[in-house]
Amino acid sequence: MVQRVCIIGGGVVGLATAYALVRDGIDVTLVEARAALGSETSFANGGQLSYRYVAPLADAGVPWQALGWMLRTDSPLKLRPRLDPAQWRWMAAFIGACRSSVNRRNGSHLLRLALLSQATLQGWREDDGLDGFDWRRNGKLVTFRDAGHFQRARQGLADSAHQQVLGPAECASLEPALADVPFVGGIYTPDEEVADCHAFCQRLAARLRASGRCEFLLGHPVTAIDHGAGTVRAVELNGQQLPVEHLVIAAGHRSAALALPDLRMPLYPLKGYSLSVPIGAQHRAPELSITDYDRKMVYARIGEQLRVAAMVDIVGFDPSPDPKRLALIKRQAVETFPLAGDYAHAIEWAGMRPATPSGVPLIGATGYRNLWLNLGHGALGFTLACGSARLLSELIRRRPPSIDLQGLTPRVA
Repeated sequence: MVQRVCIIGGGVVGLATAYALVRDGIDVTLVEARAALGSETSFANGGQLSYRYVAPLADAGVPWQALGWMLRTDSPLKLRPRLDPAQWRWMAAFIGACRSSVNRRNGSHLLRLALLSQATLQGWREDDGLDGFDWRRNGKLVTFRDAGHFQRARQGLADSAHQQVLGPAECASLEPALADVPFVGGIYTPDEEVADCHAFCQRLAARLRASGRCEFLLGHPVTAIDHGAGTVRAVELNGQQLPVEHLVIAAGHRSAALALPDLRMPLYPLKGYSLSVPIGAQHRAPELSITDYDRKMVYARIGEQLRVAAMVDIVGFDPSPDPKRLALIKRQAVETFPLAGDYAHAIEWAGMRPATPSGVPLIGATGYRNLWLNLGHGALGFTLACGSARLLSELIRRRPPSIDLQGLTPRVA
């Protein structure tokens, strides 16, 4: 019987994993390199809990699209090739996944996990009274500027029971903030949600502290993992050894630096950006979550701020914000929703989303008897965190998983 689990990583995935384990009666030690929890990729992400829009980035035509984007100054994707074998290996695997059949298969894996995650969060909110993170079921509208893109999206609609195709007038009627925006139509999903990921992390941390079953070691980067004979024995923190019974790696894009022999962690950071725009009484921010399909931008009202998020930068491991990319996001947001908020006082942010080439996270056991992974969620970390945590807790406790694990489990090299 497992008594204690050590988790490396204090973002939304690591904290959700700790919460699921503690709920299941297991003690946890959570180790985080930063001095504060939820302070990197989980700090100011897009905020959309987009359970039915989980198609991987890798798809047919994307490499050719990317070549065209690289010639544009307003491109949603930026690639800076580096003398980095990890980048080239990741890109080669990504291109290999850019096939329609592979995209559909991986999309089905993500949808299965996403719906479990939605149900799990609902259970935590209703059964545990978990609140205080600006959660709303406000619905999501994916809007299109290009008629051809809209037509293809309509034809490829896979979930007509939960999604509605709307014309421009219907979009504006549903969301008045769209009245003057030149969208040609949209696809509406009523049961999508929104929340503040950073606040969610803090609420989980508060519950974990109150449980008496979770110890936090903050400001302690893990520099090495001691292992032997197919077992991990300890993690090294500032030159000291912390023995472990079971170990979970959930350290986002930094997880790859902890790779052990015969353990594949094909991760690379996809830098994304966001603006947190204050909303006053005089502003007209959209109440629905909006995805501007053609500009690859998302808008989510979180409490009294509008979160605007966009961009995929494949530029290495430098997390610093690019002022030009942030300026582009602000300009396009102002063009789309000029009255949505106080853009002059928007808080700017950049985060490193830990992505696998396929877009599908790695959840579960490894070739080491007591080592587990929960990582690689890309831009869907918040959306998938609760379901991933539930699955991992079930696996560690040797219980049947709630969903089929096909496509989600790590592979040994």
